[in-house]
Amino acid sequence: MQNGGVRRAVGATVALASFLTALSACGGAEGSGGTEAARPAARTHAATAAPTRIPGVGDRLQRRIPSGSHQVVAVYGDGKDSADSTVVLYTKHGSTWQRERGWTGHNGKKGWTTDHHEDDDRSPVGVFTLSDAGGVLPDPGSGLPYTRSAAFAAPRWWAKSHWHDFDYVIAIDYNRVKGTPPNDQTRPEGEKKGGGIWLHMDHGSGTSACVSVPESAMRYLLRTLDPRERPVVVMGDKADLAA
Repeated sequence: MQNGGVRRAVGATVALASFLTALSACGGAEGSGGTEAARPAARTHAATAAPTRIPGVGDRLQRRIPSGSHQVVAVYGDGKDSADSTVVLYTKHGSTWQRERGWTGHNGKKGWTTDHHEDDDRSPVGVFTLSDAGGVLPDPGSGLPYTRSAAFAAPRWWAKSHWHDFDYVIAIDYNRVKGTPPNDQTRPEGEKKGGGIWLHMDHGSGTSACVSVPESAMRYLLRTLDPRERPVVVMGDKADLAA
């Protein structure tokens, strides 16, 4: 019986030691300086830390984003000659950019260009401010100055799928006068450089040069973009964006 008692005591001691070892491996006491189990979490946090630059945008365009801008709509075109794109809203918090929302969208039916001209059916690559909004429908609560007018309505000789394209629009400040309604026709760089390039509602395919997103995206952008945050759009095919 004594030997059995000794064996039970030794077994209990071993079990207690094993339990304490396991407890230590799960993190140990507070203030212990951490253990191997805590380190993978730190590595994961570092790997998912918010970026200090707009993802996928190289130095050439990154430098053109105003230092005071805290809202960026990034348009990632699938390819130089593609009409398909992905649109993402980023907001700046301190020195890092946070992805807020993303949507499937479209751009010019023939793709992208770094030298846009009237009727080339390509969207211009670049960084442009976002200053004014409007549309056929009532203001949904836009942070940008909003002009409601029936004059935005798409011509009824267009395909029916396009009739609601301009129910909501946000002017992209390419060859236009900021502080005017999006449908103002003034072209400071001349007619040949094109103009009237907007963010507007999607009809499921490429545009003349605009960027289109779903109605829910337009409502969200109109309610979220704030002139005090100096919003801009960074747009182009992925290769040009990354250059």
